[in-house]
Amino acid sequence: MAMLSQSAPAATAAGRKKKLTFAEKQRLAKQRAYEKQARRKKIKLEEITVFTQQISSMLEAGLPLVSALDALQEQTENPVFRIIIREVRNDISSGTSFSDAVRKFPKAFPNLFVSMVEAGEASGALADIMAKVAIYFEDSLALHKKVKSAMTYPIAVISLAVGLVAVLLIKVIPVFAGMFNDFGAELPKPTQMLINLSEFLQSYILFIIAGVIGLIFLYKKVTQTPGGREARDTVFKKLPIIGNLTQKINVSRFCRTYSILLRSGVPILRALEICSSASDNVFIEKACASISRHISQGGQLSEVVAVTPYFPPMVKHMARAGEQTGNVDGMMNKISDFYDTEVENIVESLTSLMEPILICVLGVIIGGIVMAMFLPIFQLSSVIKA
Repeated sequence: MAMLSQSAPAATAAGRKKKLTFAEKQRLAKQRAYEKQARRKKIKLEEITVFTQQISSMLEAGLPLVSALDALQEQTENPVFRIIIREVRNDISSGTSFSDAVRKFPKAFPNLFVSMVEAGEASGALADIMAKVAIYFEDSLALHKKVKSAMTYPIAVISLAVGLVAVLLIKVIPVFAGMFNDFGAELPKPTQMLINLSEFLQSYILFIIAGVIGLIFLYKKVTQTPGGREARDTVFKKLPIIGNLTQKINVSRFCRTYSILLRSGVPILRALEICSSASDNVFIEKACASISRHISQGGQLSEVVAVTPYFPPMVKHMARAGEQTGNVDGMMNKISDFYDTEVENIVESLTSLMEPILICVLGVIIGGIVMAMFLPIFQLSSVIKA
């Protein structure tokens, strides 16, 4: 009887497992997959911005941190981010600090966020610090969206043009080639070159696609190495217009990050370390390392910035003025605002210039293909006589 009573719960548990429907099994499998992704999946800047805005508002309204995280867990649509918030909330409920809880998810929460939370906990002004972080993320997201929206139009037009040209070369040109072969005469050189290109694409299109994918994969792998990142940043720096644009974006990001960290009470050396990791630029990283060494020896920020070619002269003068007036964080914030405006102006100018340039280039390419296809027809009388 004892053995029967002991085996009964096991049988019941087994029966319950068997009673799981296919939909329930799928839901459990998805949940496990999301839990595995929680520590290695990067969360988008948009979601981090919304999360920071909401938690700042809730804390300022007097809501306890755990309750705020409960509410955010229910509101979040991203299943992976929902699990991350749940884990952070559970850690805080068990006695872990907020900064230690979010530090466990480096892909989701950047170093800046973690350090600012740590500073907020140390000062007892977490709500105020979160409000500053929210503003920082809002500004970063706004700049990112402006640059992205400006690049969307040319990328879409170029992609459409490439697809259209590929269809013409692979599907349309062979029909004309078969018709021209019936003439039995030598074709004009532009037409023959177009037909040769069409035949090449038909034979090797899969290899070309595989090669492009391989190059993209290789680029990503190479740029993850120190040498590859330095080569990438050096090339981008030397590009006309693009080099100037990326330099202003990187300088703006450095100044804004440094400003908000100083304003929140983060130590200078720690602030420089965070600025370095947040920059994703070799020149800024080297500058941060030099500034850190110089400040450790009793020097000042402006002295290193003055001899670093990557920083424009304005940064040197503004940083020196900030040191003289004791308002370095305010001056750095003004520099960031100035370069954000410069970036917006450059992006708007590029967008207005790209449109007519793209139209002209596409007109020449498509017009050239059409002319090459119809050139034998225009010369039909001479081709038939031949």
